[in-house]
Amino acid sequence: MPFRDALESARARDLDLVEVAPSANPPVCRMMDYGKFLYEQAKKERKARKAQKTEVKEIRLRPKTGEHDVAFKVRDARRFLDSGLKVKVRVRFRGREITYPEIGREMLKRIAEELGDVSEVEQRPRMEGRSLLMILSPNK
Repeated sequence: MPFRDALESARARDLDLVEVAPSANPPVCRMMDYGKFLYEQAKKERKARKAQKTEVKEIRLRPKTGEHDVAFKVRDARRFLDSGLKVKVRVRFRGREITYPEIGREMLKRIAEELGDVSEVEQRPRMEGRSLLMILSPNK
């Protein structure tokens, strides 16, 4: 249908003429209420965003944290990962502990290996101020 006829037809029905495929030959247009269309799109996006789980749980450790306590924290992290949440593992250095960051790196490496069956490392261990942190995300 010619452009002018389509535009008149859309105005007669109190609708908008929206170009759907401009690269087609001839270009394809559609009659619709564009305001309603945008509202529906925004509504879908809000619903999709609400359904996403972006919560991040954090587990805090110190270089001197004992093996038994680390095992408890790993168990908690496993529970969080199983429920679909991301886990941020932070090793906080106080005082002179900062001179031995390899202790923290080794601790994070061990935790990543223990949780390897339910998670993957999203962010490798890196220093942020006086703490070393790593982010684990659940397997797909």
